[in-house]
Amino acid sequence: MKHNFVSLLAAAVLSVGFVAPAAAAVTPEKLDGVKLITAEQARDLQAKGAPMVDTRVAAEYAEKTVKGAVSVPYKEKSAKDAGFDPKADSFDLGKLPGEKAAPVVMFCNAGECWKSYKAAVVARDAGYKQIY
Repeated sequence: MKHNFVSLLAAAVLSVGFVAPAAAAVTPEKLDGVKLITAEQARDLQAKGAPMVDTRVAAEYAEKTVKGAVSVPYKEKSAKDAGFDPKADSFDLGKLPGEKAAPVVMFCNAGECWKSYKAAVVARDAGYKQIY
């Protein structure tokens, strides 16, 4: 069964009861420089110290998130498209690990949520090497 980047990550990692909206524009299934992982792999990475980054808006984070996740909202104004313009958006890379070789796991809601996908693109383009 095929899953898009965000849906699989959200379904695997976010076993916290989120309901995915109907997808109007699904995220791509692959992203160069970013690795799609299972829930077990995410938990293992978190146990080894990798931060879990919730890219949703603060209100969603406050409502429910993965235990131990940090809130780094991806504020998007760009299109929900693989060719989006990151300059139209806002994402605080300063809240990610200072060491760009360190692993980081990003997530958002499934379905039409593109925040973790876009955050992963921005982090990858900023030189982060282990994005999940």
